[in-house]
Amino acid sequence: MSLPPARPALPRLPAALPRSGISPQARLALRQWLGDVDRWFAEAFRDGLPADELVPLRAQTLQRLLRHIWVAIVGEAAGAALYAVGGFGRGEQFPRSDLDVLVLVDAPPQGSLARSLETLFTCLWDFGLKPGHAVRTFEQCRELAARDASVYTSLLDGRRLAGSERFEEQWAALRADETLWPAAEYLIAKRAEQEQRYARYNDTAYNLEPNLKDGPGGLRSLHVIAWLGHRLFGVADWRELAALDLLSSAEVAAIDAARSVLWRTRFALHLLARRLEDRLLFDFQRELARRLGYEDEHAQNLGVEQFMQDYFRAAMTLERANAAFLQRCDEALAAPVLFAAETVGEHFVAIGERLDLRDADLFLRRPAAMIEIFVALAENPAFKGLRANALARLQAAVELQADRLRDDPAVQAAFLRLLRLGAAAVPALARMSRHGLLAQYLPAFGKVVGRMQYDLFHVYTVDEHTLRVLRIVARFAELESSREFALGFEVYQRVARPELLLLAALFHDIAKGRGGDHSELGEVDARAFCYRLGLPASEAELVAWLVRWHLLMSVTAQRQDITDPDIVHRFAVQVGEWERLDLLYLLTCADIAGTSPKLWNSWKDRLLADLYVAARYVLRAGLERPPQTPAQVAECRLQAREILHADGLDDGDIDGLWAGFPEQAFLRYHPEQVAWQTRLILAAEASDLPLIAIQSDGVRGGSEIFVYAEDRDGLFATVAATLDRLNLSVQEARVLTTTSGMSLDTFLVLDAQGRALAEAERVERVRGELQRALQQQPYRPHLVKRPLARPLRHFQMAPRIAFRTDSATGRTQLSLVCSDRPGLLAVVALALRERRVRVHDARIATFGERAEDFFQITDQNDRPLEPDAGQALLQALTERLDPNPAGIAKEHHAST
Repeated sequence: MSLPPARPALPRLPAALPRSGISPQARLALRQWLGDVDRWFAEAFRDGLPADELVPLRAQTLQRLLRHIWVAIVGEAAGAALYAVGGFGRGEQFPRSDLDVLVLVDAPPQGSLARSLETLFTCLWDFGLKPGHAVRTFEQCRELAARDASVYTSLLDGRRLAGSERFEEQWAALRADETLWPAAEYLIAKRAEQEQRYARYNDTAYNLEPNLKDGPGGLRSLHVIAWLGHRLFGVADWRELAALDLLSSAEVAAIDAARSVLWRTRFALHLLARRLEDRLLFDFQRELARRLGYEDEHAQNLGVEQFMQDYFRAAMTLERANAAFLQRCDEALAAPVLFAAETVGEHFVAIGERLDLRDADLFLRRPAAMIEIFVALAENPAFKGLRANALARLQAAVELQADRLRDDPAVQAAFLRLLRLGAAAVPALARMSRHGLLAQYLPAFGKVVGRMQYDLFHVYTVDEHTLRVLRIVARFAELESSREFALGFEVYQRVARPELLLLAALFHDIAKGRGGDHSELGEVDARAFCYRLGLPASEAELVAWLVRWHLLMSVTAQRQDITDPDIVHRFAVQVGEWERLDLLYLLTCADIAGTSPKLWNSWKDRLLADLYVAARYVLRAGLERPPQTPAQVAECRLQAREILHADGLDDGDIDGLWAGFPEQAFLRYHPEQVAWQTRLILAAEASDLPLIAIQSDGVRGGSEIFVYAEDRDGLFATVAATLDRLNLSVQEARVLTTTSGMSLDTFLVLDAQGRALAEAERVERVRGELQRALQQQPYRPHLVKRPLARPLRHFQMAPRIAFRTDSATGRTQLSLVCSDRPGLLAVVALALRERRVRVHDARIATFGERAEDFFQITDQNDRPLEPDAGQALLQALTERLDPNPAGIAKEHHAST
């Protein structure tokens, strides 16, 4: 490692005479000196000098500058002193940190002192130091500190830089005054501040763009430990808490290592952003990873993912240490226990609402007890958790006992006993993860702790996603879950062995980041672990199958037409049995909902429920081939007719209208949809056309829009563009035409929050806008251009476009995988219109930054596209969708 250049010395200036001021030449020299200092720190960091040394060194350097300026401008006046507070007071200065200072004065400054202080702060701003400053009397400081815990906290970090020494005694007395924020009140205040801060970041350190200062597990988590250590236990340095047995030596070492990671990251971030920035935005993550020496290993282990995993693990360490220390503070301040401890099982006792050990060396003697204490928590939900003593001994034993944890039959028996508690086991598993036990017991899980995937689809790290999936599985046991998951509670009641579902959830993504297919690799891990647990072969193989095929139901439902009996039959054949179907349905729902809060919606709920019901029917029938087309059409007609008869419509009107319906209408629509459309058309007058009707809560989930209009060129594009302009997302489109040339089109839509249209006023507005757009002659789709959202700009990809001629339907299937963007469907629809291509069906799926859309298309004569027409369409789509037109990704025409 090359040594950094020598740090430039403070420019030679005449000795600073008190209140002599700083000349323009001196200001210029100081500004130059600061520029040299900034460059030196940047070069020193690039050359490998650790942030652990640079951060306090920068604080010392700026402290030297402030003293010089204070003497020159303010002098050694008896009635004023300059204090460093906040991060500057702690001796921490990053490249773009604010300079937090406080001027203490005997009385509100007037005259020359006021002018001097104004000049001082102007000078600091002129140098680009961005001072966060205040001027107060001691009495004002005390009054504000008494009202606001954050002001009091800033004083705990304070130290005098220059000026009168006579404030020091008052300063020390203020900080030591036990009547000012008594220990218990201060603890309550700091915990409340932290909870509010965490809530702004979804109470998790695992945000895609975390805040490394204020987010959960950020640097502020360590500051809280230091502040509470100072106020409650009188230690000047948080490391001294180890001598009081409030932190272990291992915890101190882990906190120091985690702090080093965060300091290094924050130092690099400030240099890269060239501003005060504490958010690890996508704008910076790749370049930060490169600058910090991370390299791509393979497509599934990018350098940026390794960098973020190190960050997340450090943040988790600080969050865990913070939570454990707060609990120790609670117990230290609590009144002595006046009642006998209650025995819980053979090895544990309950003191108040928390569990402790009967034998201090229990975890070292009996590794299984580390699992058994969580079994006891799961079996006794009234207990809130572990006492500080038990938690400290658990964390000390976790790494020491790692090998015995994995090989001890008693440990395996305890873990299986926990899993067999079903939903009650999930909070215990989450606690085991939080305390590092799950990662030691399952090394494969340890590898994905803090493991992010660099995209917008996976909002959480793999371990956090896994825990969220487990929590959703547990929710299926509650009737309340039926509001969000149509069949979740009902299906869960049939699950005889919930431990198998929990195991599948635990292992479904455990092989992420290794390279290769994570489903296949995870299958191997799951099978081996199940045999290690002593499960029968049939149960081990069932868990392994669920892990291997955990994406099967999601892919089938979202990318294929599940109204096609052949598709449902193929899915049912692959599943093979009812128990697999039940478990796969529950795992799929939990997996999708646990990936992102925005991903689960009523349409996906209905889609998976429909596939589940259809597959269960096939399994019940013994995997017989699905009914052929004539039988399907007849069944749909019969059921729709019964609905219409109940509404008072007669067969003459029904048959007259249906004579013009294409056969596909009775194959692709539910009987309820056919009846709804029939009723609307028969009731409409010529003046009502184009006919637009909206079911706010349609049978397919979401809101269903029915369009009955003259099927002219541009109809699909006009509807798509209008819905985009109204900020509605199309999930599915069915495009059919009667023999008289009228459309029978339906569009399943959700609003920007993934919900069906609920307000009658908005439903009417959508209907009116569509009707006005379709009254134009000819149709004139109007595309609204909107800029890409900032996160999307970092995940642009060349489109992958493939055509396949389906001989069964006589249509061309177009699959499109590309970067998501505002108005994507409208853009595609316009390209199809320009190439005179007709759309018959569309399925729209978005996975974070990636859109995967599937269309059934033909030429104007309802024939599959010829190769030349396909090539022309490929070019038209590429021109509109490729962020880098030179990189065209395409697949050739194929027939099946």
